[in-house]
Amino acid sequence: MRDLTALKRFFHFLLVLLFAFFEVSSAMVITGCTPGEKNDSDSSGPGSEQARYAALPGASPFDQARLSEFERRRKELGRDYHPRTKHLRTDGWAMYTNRLFLETSPYLLQHAHNPVNWFPWGDEAFELAGKLNIPVLLSIGYSTCHWCHVMEEESFEDEEIAKIMNERYIAIKVDREERPDIDAIYMSAVQAMTGGGGWPMTVWLTPDRKPFYGGTYFPPRDGDRGAEIGFLSMLKQLRKAYDEQPDKVSQSGQQLANIIKSALAPDNGSALPEAGLLKNAANYYKDRFDSTYGGLSGAPKFPRYSTDSEWLVPHFEKMLYDNALLTLAYLEGYQVTGNSEFKRVTGEILRYVKRDMTSSKGAFYSSTDADSPNPKGHREEGWFFTWTPNEIKDALDETDAKLMIEYYMVSSGGNFEGRGILHTPEPLSKIAKKFRLSESQAREKINQSLDKLYEVRLRRPAPIRDEKILTAWNGLMISAYARAGLLLNNEEYVVTAKRSAGFVLENLYKNKRLFRSYKDGRAKFNAYLDDYAFFTAALLDLYEATSEVKWLKTAIEIDQALQEHYEDKNSGGFFMTSNDHEKLLAREKPAYDGAEPSGNSVAILNLLRLQEFTTDDEYRKRAEKALKAFSGTLQSSPMALSEMLLAVDFHLDKPKEIIIVSPKGKKSDSEVLISQFRKEFLPNRIISFIEEGAELESHAQVIPLVKAKHAIKGKPTAYVCELGICELPTSDPDTFTGQISKIEDLKGAE
Repeated sequence: MRDLTALKRFFHFLLVLLFAFFEVSSAMVITGCTPGEKNDSDSSGPGSEQARYAALPGASPFDQARLSEFERRRKELGRDYHPRTKHLRTDGWAMYTNRLFLETSPYLLQHAHNPVNWFPWGDEAFELAGKLNIPVLLSIGYSTCHWCHVMEEESFEDEEIAKIMNERYIAIKVDREERPDIDAIYMSAVQAMTGGGGWPMTVWLTPDRKPFYGGTYFPPRDGDRGAEIGFLSMLKQLRKAYDEQPDKVSQSGQQLANIIKSALAPDNGSALPEAGLLKNAANYYKDRFDSTYGGLSGAPKFPRYSTDSEWLVPHFEKMLYDNALLTLAYLEGYQVTGNSEFKRVTGEILRYVKRDMTSSKGAFYSSTDADSPNPKGHREEGWFFTWTPNEIKDALDETDAKLMIEYYMVSSGGNFEGRGILHTPEPLSKIAKKFRLSESQAREKINQSLDKLYEVRLRRPAPIRDEKILTAWNGLMISAYARAGLLLNNEEYVVTAKRSAGFVLENLYKNKRLFRSYKDGRAKFNAYLDDYAFFTAALLDLYEATSEVKWLKTAIEIDQALQEHYEDKNSGGFFMTSNDHEKLLAREKPAYDGAEPSGNSVAILNLLRLQEFTTDDEYRKRAEKALKAFSGTLQSSPMALSEMLLAVDFHLDKPKEIIIVSPKGKKSDSEVLISQFRKEFLPNRIISFIEEGAELESHAQVIPLVKAKHAIKGKPTAYVCELGICELPTSDPDTFTGQISKIEDLKGAE
């Protein structure tokens, strides 16, 4: 607490310094070279590399070796590459190019032609900052972030601001989706300083990587967007603070580093969580449920989040992980309620991902942008996805246009920036009645019209798509397709899941270790806990959907790497980074379920599922040790680990162990039993459906429960077990339904 108080005093001092608003009379010029590089600036000439790659404002030219790298990269990207910058030469090429041009991240490439002398994260940048004794300016964002684009256009494309950045700082740009470890560390710092966080994130660091000031989006100049002090002034004054108050800057950095280490460690406990916390969490959500609009009361609404309480105006970026998690939510909603609308939405999400977010080799892309060019060429948030009545009338015949305008409430005034976000405040039954249609007829007409509007929309300039492939997010979407394929009896979904899993194993899994990101034929970065946890869960889901034992065996193999390199052997749980990862200010042990579930929450449930499959009690012990490690947070704030509550529930329950054996060569006959399974919502279970013979024998080597099971009297036979103890085998669908639908109340959750 004393550290935090002292830190706040220093932040107050910095703010006072900023508001004093005086100019710095001199500044150190930072060259475009790194230590050991030589400037060959006298070799420029018409058509030469020096002519193509002009010196950045306030920086010396790059040396010949770097320019040659730029030129190789330009040829590698080919004619389809268009520099994203307003600073263009008459031949269409960028006036400026920086080191980010050599990166594969779409977000970093968006900044590759800013006049800023950007460095990627790495030792090169920090060593140069230390050698020159100047601060580092760290900027973190992601490719589909609207306000990241705003700050780029306002500040990083501004030559005056870029000149100050280049003269007085080492500037580093990070893609938070590729480096969640860096993002987590400095987000903790910003939250400690400001009480909030978000992207773009802007942090001032010492050369030893310790933060001493930070925030999120900053307007470029004093008075812009109502800000009293702008980014340009902050750059000048914070450099002055760094030069004139080095002891205070150093002290503040150390104090903040200590706070970060504390913030990124869980609130340890020693006891296993009990059922009462499940009841407490349920009551919390019940009390805060918005009975009018759904979700939790207030705004913004999450996930896929809406800026208002009515779920009307979204943030228009489309994230792969959101769509994966929403698919699972709607799928489970359909199972619980039988509401066909939930099934319809599940199918529409998966159709969208297959159509617009899937590579030719089957892997899933990361996201699409919130912004796109309007007819005047200006980037505008949401323009691609919104409509006017006249646009709909031009695309459809008169009757269908009237139906669509009525159902989706499209008005001439619009509901967002003069245009209409398609939304459905009235039930379809009411609209259908107005148009003298049955509900099914109205739905068919709407679907046909949506297909036509989609074709029209394809003619608009599309938002940028981030085509990097992330292991973790692919894992989430593989789970979505695999589970939908199993529960909706859709083989196409299962095939889609298998293709993505095959891509990850072929391109992002080397020497029994996963990589984080794949782009332009290259796998990069050590994988993080999320990558291991989400992909392992995907493999388990894929095994249950296919009954191909290779997926289960691979899940076991990948968990072994997780155990060796990520597990906290002393306290339990898992670190975000491996034990051979780059050493950072802190090694986070994720303990919060946010827009994405934490890797620990998913990893613990994976262990419990693996124990059920293999009967290896070591998995249970590891899971219980992890649950103890997070029991402090679970007891004090179970909502912070809402996904981990699923693992708690699984652990406290007696999960169903379901084996369905069909006669050899007659696997399809087991459909009569599997169809009954699909009708029951069974979150705490494992399932294996296999046929007698070689397949059963191969499964029995991994799943001991399968041993000695067979199809009785030549009929598909179900074995429903708990804790390895099975009820009488049955071939009768009604008996099977009765066995799997039996539940017991958890003790202590009454």
